[in-house]
Amino acid sequence: MPVVRQRAPSLREERALQQAGHRLVAGVDEAGRGAWAGPVVAAAVILPCERRIASLLRGVNDSKQLTAAQRIAMREQIQRVALAWSVGSASSAEIDALGIVAATRLAMARAVAGLCVAPDALLIDAVNLPELPIVQRAFDHADRISLSVAAASILAKTSRDAMMCALDASAAGYGFASHKGYGTRAHAEALARLGPCWAHRRSFRPVAALCAPSVR
Repeated sequence: MPVVRQRAPSLREERALQQAGHRLVAGVDEAGRGAWAGPVVAAAVILPCERRIASLLRGVNDSKQLTAAQRIAMREQIQRVALAWSVGSASSAEIDALGIVAATRLAMARAVAGLCVAPDALLIDAVNLPELPIVQRAFDHADRISLSVAAASILAKTSRDAMMCALDASAAGYGFASHKGYGTRAHAEALARLGPCWAHRRSFRPVAALCAPSVR
């Protein structure tokens, strides 16, 4: 069978919104939604809608398609090229209090609020932000379609990875620097051995099972 090559993210969606009168379009994405520990982190990025941008950001894609080294290199280029960028997060305590969907929206709203210029419209990967009175389009796999959302996915992922590496120093033994709080076998073994720490999401089933009192 012939290999079908996936088209690289472009500024097509951004230009469509601009043609509708929305001058500044921010791409928004998150990282860490499915992890067992640590914050959920979101980023918002406004890119210039110029032809040269696709060339300057060649290789920018959904962060999950890239290696850690590629993400770090592209993060620096994104920050140089972007008109504005911002990162926001919601803590594990907020995730437990609000639920992961609401906490993800909170992190995204904080990222948008942190932009040095206010966007006229948003492109978001999968999540609507009904609390923000701004034009927005949310659709699945936006980080593989929209260049600004792909850029946001890289900033969110690299920011969260750095947070989890820092967390590893204050919560030794869990291996946060390697698995970044996700549900790996090593993480499960550390949880069984040490029990949850303050950074764990106690509302998540694998963690909650270890927090529940035993029945005698």
